[in-house]
Amino acid sequence: MIKGNKKIINAWTFYDWANSVYPLVITTAIFPMFYEAVTSETNAEGKTINDMVLFFGYSFKNTELYSYVASLSFLTVSIISPILSGIADYADNKKRFLQFFCYLGAISCACLYFFDTAHLEWSMLPVFLASVGFWGSLVFYNAYLPEIADPVMHDQISAKGYSLGYIGSSILLIINLVMIMVFDIHPKYAFLTVAAWWVVFSQYTFRRLPNRVYLKEERENDWMKGWKELKKVWGQLSDQKTLKRYLLAFFIYSMGVQTVMLMATLFGAKEINWADDGAKTGLIVSVLIIQFIAIAGAYFFSWLSKKRGNLQALAISIFIWILICITAYFIHEPVEFYALAGIVGLVMGGIQSLSRSTYSKILPETTDHASFFSFYDVLEKLGIVIGTFAYGLIEGLTGSMRNSVLVLIVFFVVGFFVLLWVPKNNNLEAQV
Repeated sequence: MIKGNKKIINAWTFYDWANSVYPLVITTAIFPMFYEAVTSETNAEGKTINDMVLFFGYSFKNTELYSYVASLSFLTVSIISPILSGIADYADNKKRFLQFFCYLGAISCACLYFFDTAHLEWSMLPVFLASVGFWGSLVFYNAYLPEIADPVMHDQISAKGYSLGYIGSSILLIINLVMIMVFDIHPKYAFLTVAAWWVVFSQYTFRRLPNRVYLKEERENDWMKGWKELKKVWGQLSDQKTLKRYLLAFFIYSMGVQTVMLMATLFGAKEINWADDGAKTGLIVSVLIIQFIAIAGAYFFSWLSKKRGNLQALAISIFIWILICITAYFIHEPVEFYALAGIVGLVMGGIQSLSRSTYSKILPETTDHASFFSFYDVLEKLGIVIGTFAYGLIEGLTGSMRNSVLVLIVFFVVGFFVLLWVPKNNNLEAQV
């Protein structure tokens, strides 16, 4: 495969178009509001009077349970992805793993159609598996980036992928909102549209992306080979000071970024003073604000990285995240939530796109990209495990999601200072 091939690059970025409907519709917009509605009791004025649920005989706040299930899914991905990515690199068959996790996630989204609070233990299983499928597929998807283009193109390509994802997922969200609000179709049908969209549009990516990039000699897959590949990567990592420090910073600030993205809608539903029956509309408006501003944000921070370098651009983004969390603790009114959503959109697109491209730029020369990206993925997922678990635990102990925001501030502050400690690298410098 020749690096810089436009058809392959376009096919790679299009997987963002296909899979981004999961994080928007399932983890951000429609499913969280559906989950909140079916697991809560409200009075005549629409105010929540009981948000406790039973799960295997134990009582939890509904959003507390949701955060724990999310944490478990990320912990699962962090355990299995190093093994699978090592095998994928050894056998040079990343696309097959990408397809498996894609279909696992899509089928699990379809199974959410059968969500039933009377059988909550079984109903949370597709929530868990959909998360494993989505995040598992990203391990192998991201690993293609350093193989399809040279480092100088990574910021722009990564930004293009995220922008396509924001556009595509927003289109499906709007279609679902029309179905629900205009034609009065039950929200559970939205979960079927996510599954269909994800599977259908991913076919373009699967058709174009090569399965065996380096044309390695075919060898038998086994678990030990995967661990040996990881051990080899760990040995290479020990001599890469820039890479190690960047991964530490990424691990810490990811605790904050991904937790905000997963829990923001539920925070808005519980902590903002919406007018009667105004929560659903208000939350959808805020989600759309985030999505469309995130498109511009991804390209803005790509541009900023050319002017100031990747590390400075990331540092600016993290500093804004700190201000966002401080502000979130004090806001109560919808207009304040809308304004904050706009700022979240700006930095959400930027930090996701730049984090991926920055990592790809500082990788050493290697043919084991899936294994290297599994380290990236494991750190991100372990960070999310800590972030979402801490968020849910504090809400469970204090009774307020607002107090959980204080933990996120700590993650961003520590991540900011660790990022300043990362040594300079020529690939990360401003492009004059």
